[in-house]
Amino acid sequence: MTNPAFSISTLPRIVFGTGRLAELPDCAAEFGRVILLVTGARSLRNGTRWPELMRQLQARGLAAHAVSIAGEPSPQQIDEIVRAHHGRGIEAVIGIGGGSVLDGAKAIAGLLPRGNSVMDHLEDVGRGLPYTGPSLPFIAVPTTAGTGSEATKNAVLSVRGADGFKKSFRHDCLVAKVALIDPALLAACPPKLMAAQGMDAFTQLLESYVSLRANPFTDALAWSGLEAVSGGFFAALGGGEGEAAVAGRAAMAYGALLSGITLAQVGLGSVHGLAQPLGSLFTLPHGVACGTVLAAATEVNLRALRARAPESPALAKYVRVGRLLSGNESLDDSAAADALVGTLQQWTERLELPRLSTYGIGPVDIPAIVAASRNNSMKSNPILLSDDEVGAIVRARL
Repeated sequence: MTNPAFSISTLPRIVFGTGRLAELPDCAAEFGRVILLVTGARSLRNGTRWPELMRQLQARGLAAHAVSIAGEPSPQQIDEIVRAHHGRGIEAVIGIGGGSVLDGAKAIAGLLPRGNSVMDHLEDVGRGLPYTGPSLPFIAVPTTAGTGSEATKNAVLSVRGADGFKKSFRHDCLVAKVALIDPALLAACPPKLMAAQGMDAFTQLLESYVSLRANPFTDALAWSGLEAVSGGFFAALGGGEGEAAVAGRAAMAYGALLSGITLAQVGLGSVHGLAQPLGSLFTLPHGVACGTVLAAATEVNLRALRARAPESPALAKYVRVGRLLSGNESLDDSAAADALVGTLQQWTERLELPRLSTYGIGPVDIPAIVAASRNNSMKSNPILLSDDEVGAIVRARL
């Protein structure tokens, strides 16, 4: 067997394991003495870990400035933080939080050396100026298991409303120097957030696994992540400090990390294509947007592949995932594909993921959503979907 040619872009140094947050001060000290800490608005700062972390950083001789990001970061918010801290001698940036915090910290690290606006470089809606760096060293510490932002080169920024958008500031320079993943941090993640984030991670693994750009390297990582998430998701959701919950959180942290690695290498698909307008034109949180349309999008992809590309390797991959989720390796191909869709539908109901109408979306909105879904993610979907097919995904979840 001859493997096809492929390329792998920059990855962070990965530090993974329960309790490894204690290594953060030493990691930070590798890059300087003046640190900008970027966190969420409440959970970390209101918990017991925050004063201990600040004490540890101070004991290591580090001076830490702190800023917070509430919700999905906007270009305006990033620019304000950059203006406030440019010229203050910041030598490294640490992001501790969910995907939005990590994206915001990533953008801040990329802009602080020059102090310019992120709108200079934001894809499609920015000024189109090439970004050449340098970026400050960035350390990513995720506290949720979903976006995989700790392993990607893009910082997703959002403006909501009728003229809203979700666009990326992306460059290899923005990849974290260190991704420090401590599954113990997931213990404080609320169940609803864990559910949405977990569906995002699973979606990223599945979409990168069947991506048009998939390769043997990413397939191996995506499959390992799919096994981890399928086995640990609901145990992690149960919470507590029992053996199953602890193992589940480790599985979810691992799966989310791999989802970030694989999406950064080979792209995503129709679910994330739709998640962009659902999150910018309306108010759906990203994980909810992904989770609520995943089963419908998978069903439409399978139908299109069977009709127009029956030799596509994505079909066999969907079948393999169907057998994994069903726990039945003896299913024939058709039954396994159906089992995949059925299981995802069961997850959607079990997790009580809301329908799109909950957010005020109706049939009249479908054309605008479909038009705005034709983004980078849609380009790596395993088959080109028609506007009617993309619309059918949205209609199925109204």
